[in-house]
Amino acid sequence: MVAPGFVLGLLLPLILRARTRAAADFRFASHIHNHMVLQKEPAGAVIWGYGTPGATVTVTLRQDQEVIMKKVTPVKAHSNTWMVVLDPLKPGGPYEVLAQQTFGRRNLTLGVHDVLFGDVWLCSGQSNMQMTVSQIFNATSELSDTAAYQSVRILSVSLTQAEQELEDLAAVDLEWSKPTAENLGHGSFEYMSAVCWLFGRYLHDTLQYPIGLISSSWGGTPIEAWSSGRSLKACGVSKQGFIPPDSVTGPSKHSVLWNAMVHPLCSVTLKGVIWYQGEANVNFHRDLYNCTFPALIADWRQTFHHGSQGQTERLFPFGFVQLSSVLSGAALDDGFSQIRWHQTADVGYVPNLRMPNTFMAVAMDLGDRTSPFGSIHPRDKQTVAYRLHLGARAVAYGEKQLTFQGPLPEKMELLADEGLLNLTYSQRILVQKKDDGIFEVSCCGDQQCTWLPAPMNTFSTWTLALNTSLCSGAVVAVRYAWTAWPCEYKLCPLYHPSSTLPAPPFIAFMADQMPRSHSRVAK
Repeated sequence: MVAPGFVLGLLLPLILRARTRAAADFRFASHIHNHMVLQKEPAGAVIWGYGTPGATVTVTLRQDQEVIMKKVTPVKAHSNTWMVVLDPLKPGGPYEVLAQQTFGRRNLTLGVHDVLFGDVWLCSGQSNMQMTVSQIFNATSELSDTAAYQSVRILSVSLTQAEQELEDLAAVDLEWSKPTAENLGHGSFEYMSAVCWLFGRYLHDTLQYPIGLISSSWGGTPIEAWSSGRSLKACGVSKQGFIPPDSVTGPSKHSVLWNAMVHPLCSVTLKGVIWYQGEANVNFHRDLYNCTFPALIADWRQTFHHGSQGQTERLFPFGFVQLSSVLSGAALDDGFSQIRWHQTADVGYVPNLRMPNTFMAVAMDLGDRTSPFGSIHPRDKQTVAYRLHLGARAVAYGEKQLTFQGPLPEKMELLADEGLLNLTYSQRILVQKKDDGIFEVSCCGDQQCTWLPAPMNTFSTWTLALNTSLCSGAVVAVRYAWTAWPCEYKLCPLYHPSSTLPAPPFIAFMADQMPRSHSRVAK
């Protein structure tokens, strides 16, 4: 006969190992943490994690020990995951989220505290999005200005790559946190995005409720790395068979950052996305950017809508920064101009039919000649974020009568006999200064076309006349600010008079009166 104590001695290590394994298997997804912000009404926030197959998970939301709601779900056998969608809640908090796994007689409990409900924005792109507050103008003052923004919470995703779409984040640099001088100014291009933080701060000033900011950026990266294989295939982007140019200093392989740094977040219920990227594509698949960028937006929208069980809006707001200025040789001039144009899907403004529910911050007047990080990294991120937040207020939050983009011409009239081209703008214009070179006309004759300066002549509140006398042939097109460095800091010629928003660059043709692709016009 075997002694009971001997049997128990054999079974006890097995029981302890099973319990330890069950505990290790039961956890929240990597982005769920203390101090987080969950998306407020009318959407429901998604809570998910990993568990033991066959177990049941009960998610409880509590405030001041009072149970607000409970949700029960099984752990899926094929993926070992569980997921619930919380009922929509008004902005505010703090709350506590508890998850209890029941498996047989065993119960395991997880919890995160100080959870707020508000609007959640994802911020992504390359180095200009990655720059931290310690790198921008007035950094010391900005880093000390956090006390009033403790309900603007921040999360920063680690720089990771993956060959396949990951279900969960592999690593997080900064877990959900309240803002401090240390985590906002951690170092150069490390931790929290300055544009993201300032954007959220401006939104909080307007909305007066919690804002959650998720930063997922990597410097020197082309759009191909942030795109799924589906969206690249839709644009006919083939596998890369050459070494990327010097501007691509980060990962460039197709989809590796989408797989590791964006797709794992697709279950998060979002209010919207802001994006600052494009410099790495100036000499890398530049001519495809007018497809790859709209395709990225459409694919992210589809994936986040599906991943959040339909809670993230199908056409959620997507804002972006049009490229700023850079000191460069002539070779880069047209490349930067084309990327700016392609960022609008060759329309010149957003929202448009190819890019619905989008908004843009024009930044070509924010050049920084003395930036210690190179002129490609201007330090005025406050103005960038302010212009972005104006777009968000108009497009994402439906503020009527709010000007969020500078003036564009809506009508052109060529007076060939007088040597003038009259532009009528859709908004009032402020001519801050005359510039003899920032407008150009495409002058065609003898079977070739040349771009020639069209000096600014006369102007009024709504109209501007250009001198076309340098053209002895036919004027077929006009363009504005078509260089890598169009003007000095906040000194472009044209602005909206009350909003200080610069007129965006454009190209337009006499034949159709609308800004369009300049591929037909000879350089």
